[in-house]
Amino acid sequence: MSPSELERYLQQHIPLSAAMQVSVLEIQPDRVVLSAPLKPNINHRETVFGGSAAALAVLAAWSLVHTRLLRAGLPSRLVIQRNCMSFELPITGTFTASSRLAPTANWEQFLRILDRKRVARIAACCDLLFEGRTAGRFEGEFVALGPDNRVHSQRDGATSERAPDSR
Repeated sequence: MSPSELERYLQQHIPLSAAMQVSVLEIQPDRVVLSAPLKPNINHRETVFGGSAAALAVLAAWSLVHTRLLRAGLPSRLVIQRNCMSFELPITGTFTASSRLAPTANWEQFLRILDRKRVARIAACCDLLFEGRTAGRFEGEFVALGPDNRVHSQRDGATSERAPDSR
């Protein structure tokens, strides 16, 4: 997948990315880098709104796992299960989010579990960068749901995806 293809995908399937004017700068096997300008993400203090900064970090980490799954021939529904975001500096201009798998993540084990159980978790990290400095850090866990992982809702009988119980 090329940067322009991923950018189109994000804009079509995650409309917030279009509103934020997210652009894909780089896709590598071990990282994805996204960028967003200040203007559509500004807050009342003329800095980037924390929610926009967190959203860019989630999008970058999600994009990394998504593109790796596609490359592995295992397209899956991918959802975030949990995350932690810290902010270190105010951002007053265009900023980037550079993602990578977490140091504890085992990609091969993740793929084996996904293939066998149709559901698996993987952790990813992201650094928010502004003017060459780290402005924030993100850590999150994503759940990949294989195509056969659907359950029926007891409420309305509709089919939906369900993340695995973490207990």
